[in-house]
Amino acid sequence: MLLEVIATSVLDAKLAEEGGAGRIELISGICEGGVTPSLGLIERVVKSVSIPVNVMVRPHANSFCYDEDDLLTMIRDIQEIRRVGAAGIVLGTLTPAGEVDEAALQRLLEVAGDLSVTFHRAFDEVEDQQSTLRLLSGYRQIDRILTSGGQRSALDAVEPIRQLNRLGEELSIKILAGSGLTIDALPGFIQETGVSEVHLGTGVRSQFAPLQPIDPQLVRAAAAALAKADQ
Repeated sequence: MLLEVIATSVLDAKLAEEGGAGRIELISGICEGGVTPSLGLIERVVKSVSIPVNVMVRPHANSFCYDEDDLLTMIRDIQEIRRVGAAGIVLGTLTPAGEVDEAALQRLLEVAGDLSVTFHRAFDEVEDQQSTLRLLSGYRQIDRILTSGGQRSALDAVEPIRQLNRLGEELSIKILAGSGLTIDALPGFIQETGVSEVHLGTGVRSQFAPLQPIDPQLVRAAAAALAKADQ
């Protein structure tokens, strides 16, 4: 079982590691769903924690559709993320029709090298998630898909996530469940869906508010819930 925690600052990352998180997703703009953090922040976080740091690569929060300038920006960001030693990147590319933009995705993966790649919740905007999962599993660098099963909260998509996880196991691609998860719900959710990785943001922040810092006690509670589910 692995607990991934959203961090938006160096302090967040340190507190997440202190609480027992297994991986960081580093972003800025948490209220907008996450955009690429600054290079300075990426460098400081990578140097400040020993757990893997995956960095959001999203130049704006307008959509998941990107023009040439957006892609050139993303390519440059990926190059710098590799240079500073992050473990991976988090990205997603869609066409205006709501399908994976494979041409854009391939260009980004070409510069990603050996970085771990998570396809993020752009996945929740596609019409057919199972066929999209099959498509994404064909890219060797994509290790996992972050999804709420197409719902606002993953807790409302237990059966779709269970089915996606089962298919992901067949195709050797992990399902990282996130959005709306609560610590109390984790053991039952994990048991019902079978996922081995979960993603928490506001659920481990002070007052459960997105702009408050991470509460390491809540991270510990989440990690303990995962350990309980894994028994």
